Amino acid sequence: MSSALNIAAVEKGTGQPGANLVRDVSLPALVLHREALEHNIRWMQAFVSNSGAELAPHGKTSMTPSLFRRQLEAGAWGITLATAVQTRAAYAHGVRRVLMANQLVGAPNMALIAELLADPAFDFHCMVDHPDNVADLGAFFAARGLRLNVMIEYGVVGGRCGCRSEAEVLALAEAIKAQPGLALTGIEGYEGVIHGDQAVSGIREFAASLVRLAVQLQDSDAFAIAKPIITASGSAWYDLIAESFEAQNAAGRFLSVLRPGSYVAHDHGIYKEAQCCVLDRRSDLHEGLRPALEVWAHVQSLPEPGFAVIALGKRDVAYDAGLPVPLLRYRAGVVPAIGDDVSACTVTAVMDQHAFMTVAPGVQLRVGDIISFGTSHPCLTFDKWRTGCLVDEQLNVIESMETCF
Repeated sequence: MSSALNIAAVEKGTGQPGANLVRDVSLPALVLHREALEHNIRWMQAFVSNSGAELAPHGKTSMTPSLFRRQLEAGAWGITLATAVQTRAAYAHGVRRVLMANQLVGAPNMALIAELLADPAFDFHCMVDHPDNVADLGAFFAARGLRLNVMIEYGVVGGRCGCRSEAEVLALAEAIKAQPGLALTGIEGYEGVIHGDQAVSGIREFAASLVRLAVQLQDSDAFAIAKPIITASGSAWYDLIAESFEAQNAAGRFLSVLRPGSYVAHDHGIYKEAQCCVLDRRSDLHEGLRPALEVWAHVQSLPEPGFAVIALGKRDVAYDAGLPVPLLRYRAGVVPAIGDDVSACTVTAVMDQHAFMTVAPGVQLRVGDIISFGTSHPCLTFDKWRTGCLVDEQLNVIESMETCF
């Protein structure tokens, strides 16, 4: 037998199909549960379709081509992305319709998109919110004999990108019309920056304003296509955007597109809380999304009574919206999980490669035990991994899912 190491098999979190998570996979590992993942893809696609809209899930959440493929096969209209580099990565893995929910700025980034537009099958739309960007894009693409699809981004005061008034939107539409290298194909907004006690009413007002602007632009023949795109929606308030678009008959005059991304993996933190609010607002929804994403790691050290050090840290899991939460415990190599309440333990801090955990009374840990952890904010967990393990109910690895960050 050869003594040479198979380096690919022992990379961080790598598990080959057929391997078992508690016996054969180098930990820590990013873990996706197939049943929950497939449920979430079906659930969101059905929700959006039943709302009279199209789904363009935000791919920046996972940057995982095998998830893009599953979302498109389930009926997604396209994939939303944030940058030109992300767009190129998605195109390389077969995505042929991209809504880039961001401004395309800088000649090198413009060149990446121009290269992709040489493929007539590639349908691409990006955002603009300022005359300077309109002028730069118009000059760049006209000089190459190309016409770039752009959408006006409408924002809120104190928010992120986007025109801050309806007057700015209308003026920007005129600037776009003056550029032969640009085609205005829709209007976009992002409601996730609206917070506070009056967030629900503020989001509904924002969505109404977005539709009103779209109607004004269409009535003035500003759009270059017969059925322009109107789009908004992150992963927390998608139900309000869908209701607003549907109530104002946006789908009748426009192609309504919703863009949640984190739903595909969901989480045990901020999006779990947001989903509870969705279900409270929508009594017709009897079941919601399921957490599909976990990070698994070993108990590394038990240096003091009631205190454990876990072999995962900031390099492995998101910590911006809450620390990881312990879910289940396994003896190495043994399925099923141990029945004690490891979820009563608490992660109190994370370092680069370590997590500090207070051990609850009655939980008898030993070094080498395996603990599954739930996370909050899947976007910033996915981007720490080159691969994730898709597992079945018996914790057997079905697929090693590569990311493209």
